[in-house]
Amino acid sequence: MKIIFHRDFHKRYCKLRKGEQRKVDDRIRLFEKYPFHPPLNNHALRHPYEGSRSINITGDLRAIYEELDPDTVHFITIGTHPELYE
Repeated sequence: MKIIFHRDFHKRYCKLRKGEQRKVDDRIRLFEKYPFHPPLNNHALRHPYEGSRSINITGDLRAIYEELDPDTVHFITIGTHPELYE
């Protein structure tokens, strides 16, 4: 699977604490192997991210991505639930 990171995702990732960055790295590696592994809670989103999906990184941290084709995903952004959905 090919993973592309949007500039906004990278910018927000760099602002995370080191422990959160390690958790993101771990979850992205898990996602590459098993995109629907239960701890990821991979699910489709509605407005304002219609057509995108979300995975859990920590209890409140989420990563949002879109599938570009069956073998390529584009991670759009990352943030806490309130940052992304309110």
